[in-house]
Amino acid sequence: MSSVSSKNALSRRHILRGAGVALALPFLDAMTPAFARAATTQVPRRFFGICNNLGLLPDKFFPAQDSAGSGYKLSPYLEHLADFRDDFTVFSGVMHPDVDAGHPADNVFLTAAPHPGNGGFRNSISLDQYAAERLGNQTRFPSLTLGVNVSQGQRSLSWTRGGVLIPSEEKASVVFKKMFITGTKEETQEQTRRLALGQSIMDTVADQTKSLEKNIGPSDRARLDQYMTGVRDLEQRLASASEWEQKPKPVVAEPTPIDPADPKAYMDKVRLMYDMARLAFETDSSRFVALLLDGVNSPAITADGQPTDDGYHNLSHHGKNAKKLAQLERIDREHMKLLAKLFGDLKQCREGNESLLDRTMILYGSNMGNADTHVTTNLPTLFAGGGFRHGQHLAFDRERNYPLPNLFVSVLQRLGIEQDRFATSTGTMSGLEPLSA
Repeated sequence: MSSVSSKNALSRRHILRGAGVALALPFLDAMTPAFARAATTQVPRRFFGICNNLGLLPDKFFPAQDSAGSGYKLSPYLEHLADFRDDFTVFSGVMHPDVDAGHPADNVFLTAAPHPGNGGFRNSISLDQYAAERLGNQTRFPSLTLGVNVSQGQRSLSWTRGGVLIPSEEKASVVFKKMFITGTKEETQEQTRRLALGQSIMDTVADQTKSLEKNIGPSDRARLDQYMTGVRDLEQRLASASEWEQKPKPVVAEPTPIDPADPKAYMDKVRLMYDMARLAFETDSSRFVALLLDGVNSPAITADGQPTDDGYHNLSHHGKNAKKLAQLERIDREHMKLLAKLFGDLKQCREGNESLLDRTMILYGSNMGNADTHVTTNLPTLFAGGGFRHGQHLAFDRERNYPLPNLFVSVLQRLGIEQDRFATSTGTMSGLEPLSA
């Protein structure tokens, strides 16, 4: 129980301020009275949509067709998520009706607009933007559109109501600065310099943090310490990830090839973007995040400590080549491990009597059912958190697929948006039941 009285309760918008810094706080017990005065009985719900546009090897991802319901046997890939079995639902036999065209289908992963490869195609509004139109004014950033190795100007998960692409931000450091560094140009430059020297944002707001800790209860102090530790750790990893960008590149007389960045960059970027989403949710900076993992535009990468022999896209066209399949499996398993870390990080963050994972709906999937053949049916799909009854495999017909946009309707309703249709949906997601409000 917090030691702060309802008279002196902290505002949910309480911010620690320093030179060029505005650091929002996670939800603390001491903020509950402020919520009550605002006639709000619950902390908000969020949505995080993630599209891996080269998909996953189907035979390693999907549970057996006859292994459905809550007693299903985890597939090889889902074994990496075993600790969170009761926190997610896995789907098989789902698709976006009338969405075809292979790679261009990633642009409609959150819109479900039909026939994205047709001439004159015009996209429709994406799920994150639909929600942001109605609820985005409640946070500093109505939504965040993120990407890893995205082909800028050609691909994005976020689209406006008029079918206009919203560019993806690919630098975690830029997202971080947007969320936490404010002030004059000179102040921002000074704080950026301090971070480059390894001086934490928490050093800037140290006195305010100590003062705050004196006025909150033990559980809040532990939660605040966990949050601050996470931000420090993130700062260190951001600094490490940016080292190569600061080093001059050699000059050669030969024509410039299409070189990959650091071979480890892809997975590092994925992890950093997951951290950005977590921080956005934890500080209530934004409640709607879309992240496109663009393997199509990625070169050779490193997964599980081993570099691949070829570009990610080329590997996806494996033609059942054993060597390519082995490398793809390493990549896919790394994706699952990073997803497990995201689940774990969100589950450790508390909001009232629930975890941040309980309050956050996470859709992880792909526009590709099989990247080798470019099919857009039987999409590998996971849905975690957000206050639903999970721990199950919803097995639909893998030949005559069930409409995935039905899940989007369930998401909107869970957000409190009264909506019974979205794109080509036919209702809410069959078999996915919400817990108590």
